[in-house]
Amino acid sequence: MSDINEGKSQVRPVKKIKTKKSKHTLRAQWGSSLFLIPSVAGVCLFFFMPYLVVIYYSFVDNPISKNFAGFSNYVSVFNNLAFKTAIKNTGVFSAIAVPLAVLFALLLALLLDNKIPFRTQFRTFLLSPMMVPVASIVLIWQVLFDYNGAINSVLGHFGADKIDWLKSDKAIIVIVVLFLWKNIGYNMILFLAALSSVPQDIIEVARLESAGSFKIFFMIKLRYMVSTLVFVTIMSLINSFKIFREIYLLTTDYPYESVYMLQHFMNNKFKSLDYQTLSAAAVMMSLVMVVIIVVLFKAEEHFSKDLDS
Repeated sequence: MSDINEGKSQVRPVKKIKTKKSKHTLRAQWGSSLFLIPSVAGVCLFFFMPYLVVIYYSFVDNPISKNFAGFSNYVSVFNNLAFKTAIKNTGVFSAIAVPLAVLFALLLALLLDNKIPFRTQFRTFLLSPMMVPVASIVLIWQVLFDYNGAINSVLGHFGADKIDWLKSDKAIIVIVVLFLWKNIGYNMILFLAALSSVPQDIIEVARLESAGSFKIFFMIKLRYMVSTLVFVTIMSLINSFKIFREIYLLTTDYPYESVYMLQHFMNNKFKSLDYQTLSAAAVMMSLVMVVIIVVLFKAEEHFSKDLDS
């Protein structure tokens, strides 16, 4: 009997300690939640609320009368020739520029991951476009690709005719080169960080098993870089929609048709105070972006699920 009583007296304090710990943990969680309130409030105020307003405007005839118009704004946008041109050009540009930005950045990261001479200087050189202001970038590109610019002068020495780069179908080439020059360095740094986190012991085992460099890259390194690859692709896709600033400074409101982007369409609609059409176009494009991002995350989940085991 004394042993049983001693066992009971030993158990009771443990229960009290667990209760105290759970209360302390609950208080800590509530306390940490209070610090999140300003961030959550800011996201709701400056992100969700404006987006809800945009959705509301897309279903009214105009912001003044605010009569419900159903899907007429979406039908009007979808049948708009300027919108179709902008969507086609934006899609072509993103389909060309984003894969190239990801591929070139990955190749440069693999090159710099090895111990090559002047590796630090080369990395700094590739990152330097991020520090150049947009206005300076546009000035450089105007000097290079103007009808009487440096590129045409070089081509003239080889007997080639002058090309009006910014007022012809070749304008898309100028914009793609500008996008790559500006974004490859940032993507490369992200890939270098991902390469440094790949377990070296697995690579050493693969080399002992006589695995070649290509097999090590595709079977080991690339599998561990899937998350970074998806992130870089998403960021490059978002940045491809921001190329409007450079195109606008190079070619003003109405550029050559091949570089008339979605942002041009929205900017012109904003200037004409056509908020309902602008809102409908914004909602449609946001849905497209959500679908693309979901597909990318599903692909990441599929290719990296075995790495967690």
